[in-house]
Amino acid sequence: MLGLLLLCLLALSPPRLGAASAVGPVSVPDGSVSGPCPRRCRCQTSAPPRSVLCPGAGLLFVPPGLDRRASELRLPDNFIASVRRRDLANMTGLLHLSLSRNTLAHIAPGAFADLRALRALHLDGNRLSSLGAAQLRGLVSLRHLILANNQLGVLAAGALADCAETLEDLDLSYNNLEALPWDAVARLANVNTLGLDHNLLAAVPAGAFAGLHKLARLDMTANRLTTIPPDPLFSRLPVLSRPRPGAPASALVLAFGGNPLHCNCELVWLRRLAREDDLEACASPPALGGRSFWAVREDEFVCEPPVVTHRSPPVAVPEGRTASLRCRAAGDPEPRVRWVSPRGRLLGNSSRTRAFPNGTLELLAATPGDGGIFTCIAANAAGEATASVELTVGPPPPQLANSTSYPRAGLPQAPDHDSDSDGGSVQVAERSATAALIRWPDHGPVPGLRMYQIQYNSSADDILVYRMVPAGSRSFHLTDLVSGRTYDLCVLAVSEDGATGLTATRAVGCARFSTEPELRPCRSPHSAAPVLGGTMIIALGGVIVASVLGFIFLLLLRYKVHGDQPPGKPAARGGVSSVCSQTNGGAPAPGPESSVSDSDPTPPTPVKGHTLVQLDFEPSRGPRGRLTHERGGQ
Repeated sequence: MLGLLLLCLLALSPPRLGAASAVGPVSVPDGSVSGPCPRRCRCQTSAPPRSVLCPGAGLLFVPPGLDRRASELRLPDNFIASVRRRDLANMTGLLHLSLSRNTLAHIAPGAFADLRALRALHLDGNRLSSLGAAQLRGLVSLRHLILANNQLGVLAAGALADCAETLEDLDLSYNNLEALPWDAVARLANVNTLGLDHNLLAAVPAGAFAGLHKLARLDMTANRLTTIPPDPLFSRLPVLSRPRPGAPASALVLAFGGNPLHCNCELVWLRRLAREDDLEACASPPALGGRSFWAVREDEFVCEPPVVTHRSPPVAVPEGRTASLRCRAAGDPEPRVRWVSPRGRLLGNSSRTRAFPNGTLELLAATPGDGGIFTCIAANAAGEATASVELTVGPPPPQLANSTSYPRAGLPQAPDHDSDSDGGSVQVAERSATAALIRWPDHGPVPGLRMYQIQYNSSADDILVYRMVPAGSRSFHLTDLVSGRTYDLCVLAVSEDGATGLTATRAVGCARFSTEPELRPCRSPHSAAPVLGGTMIIALGGVIVASVLGFIFLLLLRYKVHGDQPPGKPAARGGVSSVCSQTNGGAPAPGPESSVSDSDPTPPTPVKGHTLVQLDFEPSRGPRGRLTHERGGQ
């Protein structure tokens, strides 16, 4: 009786609105009906906050039909490869989203646009290779962004634009980042933790963290940093190697171990920080390589002032040509080379000048006004060094149209010749419609000669063609030329500049030549014989066919004219018998008038010495003959 009473109470009691795992609508106290709970998921829908939990459910995509009122959605340890725009649409109340440890490789632009209340986004342990400006758009309330353990190589400058003012935790560790949008990082005013460890960062700009006043932890472990520039943030905060109890709230935990640090004077500021040893080590210079960073004394962090080791000798170029000025310096750290013009102006990259990191300055289309003394300044943290290079701009070189072969400055002069195949420093020994043999004399050993370079172009275009020739050669056979074209050609000696150690070129000479016009071969009579023979055979065959057809046509025409009887025979009349005779030396046989009617019973009288043939024509049987042969007197 007691058991029956308990069963009745259980049947009448309301259902418990706890975790639901069955698929179907779930009633809630406010009378509304939430979306179905996805299969293999657990849904908390009894009261806010509502959550959908699907860890390790084997999902291939974000489940459709999610409860759009959910405030927490956890989808870790699945196989979701992409997030589409409609997957999270209208989930305006979502606060926490976890997609950790999936196979996520693509996020559609605007996929999180409706998640304006989202505070935490976990995308770690996926396959993301880049993040653009539109993929994180709309996350205006985001505080925690976890992107660790991906394959990120590119982070767009505008990727963090919408959450720059609210972001407190940014984890970019264990990726493939070689550079960061440091201007965007500098705008993270509220960031508290910044994880940049285990990437490929090779440099950090000075002052990159100066505006991060709330930064409490900065991890740059295991990158490629050789130096860390001083930053005002480090000087005003206590710096620790790891969090510890009782530390000031304003302390900064800085981790930079595992980097190939170059321990020179640029890192003295870091050595002076009151920070415990965290196994950081020096990678260079050789005298300090392998030693603990914190065990090196401050006076051992030294720099070497720059020394100019190579510079260009006085340079002379014709007007309109490019002038190259070279300057090389050595020091620790590596000096930066800058150039100052004769008028005291600092030169950089412009429409007429190009400054290269290796210390080379190029002046394009030099003019006489560019001449003068250029100053090379090499500077580093230990000081600076200067050197001067003189530039002279002379008159323009003679035009190629005035001389078919002319030498360059510094080379032996050769007499002028009208022919392009003799005389001069560069000769065109042989030429044809598509090839030419180029020769140049031996001007003695050239120091550091590596090779010769031949450059040429035709009169029809401005594209230069280059050919490299071994240093021991004095001729080159040009092929693949165009017939009937005029070519301008120059030979240059490529060598190593003994003063600068850089590659230098020296003009040997130039020439102009023309290829032979293409001769069209005459057609041989033998080549036309097969064509002519075939034509005659066709014509003769046509004549024969026409003759046969004409003969057949004439026969048909004559047959019609004679009343469908064979030609050469008179038309037979019904009941008429024709008698022909063959004379055997007697009187002639009777003519047609001697023929008689078939009705006459009297046969014709035989004539002595004649043979008579009687032909009877019957309409039904055709002609019949009867032969009578009689001899006279017998």
